[in-house]
Amino acid sequence: MSVSSISVKSVRTSAATGTSKSAQKGQQTKAAIVEAALGLATQIGLEGLSIGALAEVMHMSKSGVFAHFGSREELQISVVREYHVRFEEEVFFPALHKPRGLPRLHAMFDSWMNRTSVEIDSGCIYISGAVEFDDRPGPVRDALADSVRIWLAAMHRAVVQATQAGHFHQQTDAHQVVFEVHGLILALHYEARFLKTPGSIARAKTAFANMMARHARTAVPDPAFSGSSFSKPA
Repeated sequence: MSVSSISVKSVRTSAATGTSKSAQKGQQTKAAIVEAALGLATQIGLEGLSIGALAEVMHMSKSGVFAHFGSREELQISVVREYHVRFEEEVFFPALHKPRGLPRLHAMFDSWMNRTSVEIDSGCIYISGAVEFDDRPGPVRDALADSVRIWLAAMHRAVVQATQAGHFHQQTDAHQVVFEVHGLILALHYEARFLKTPGSIARAKTAFANMMARHARTAVPDPAFSGSSFSKPA
C-alpha cells in the first residue's frame, strides 16, 4: 500500500470519526432540549412550549433549537414520546416481572399511583394535553391519544389475564374495569391537584380495592396494599 493510499484512508477515518462525534453530540443536545421541554410542559402545558422559551432555558440561539426539531409541533411530539417512554419505564415494565393476573394488575396500578402522587404537584401531560388538544385534530393530538390508548390496552390485557387465571368472574367486562380504573386516576388528579382535597390518594386506593373485590371470585392476596387481601363480596 502506498503512502498516499494510507494518507487518504487516515483522512477518511478521521472524517468518519469526526462525523460520528458530531452526530453523538447532536443527539445529546437534542435529548437535553427534550428534557428541558418536558419539564416546562408539565408546568405550563404543551401549548406553552415555544422555541424561544427553550432557547432561553438552554442558553442557545432560537435557530440552534429549531435545527433539532424543525417546528414547534415536532418539538411537542418529541415531548409526548419522551413522556410515554418514561411512563412505560416507571409504570408498565416493572409490572411485567409480576405473575399474570391480579398480581400484575395490582403492580400496574400501584406504580401508576406512585407516579400520580408525584404528578399531583408537577402535572400530567396526558391529562393537561387532553384538555389542550381534545378538539384540535393533528399530529400532536394523535401522539397523545396513541400513547394513552397503548397504556389502556396494556391494562385491558392485564384484566383479561386476571379473568383467564380465574381471579375474576368469567363474565367480568374488561373494558368496564379499565374505564373505572382510568376514571379513578382522573378523579384523583381533579380532587388532589385542583380541589386540594385531603386524603384523595387514600380514597383512590380504597376505590380500587373495592373494585377488585367486586370482580374477584375468591379472596386474592394484594401485594400492592400492605399485605391486605380482597375478599369475595357476600
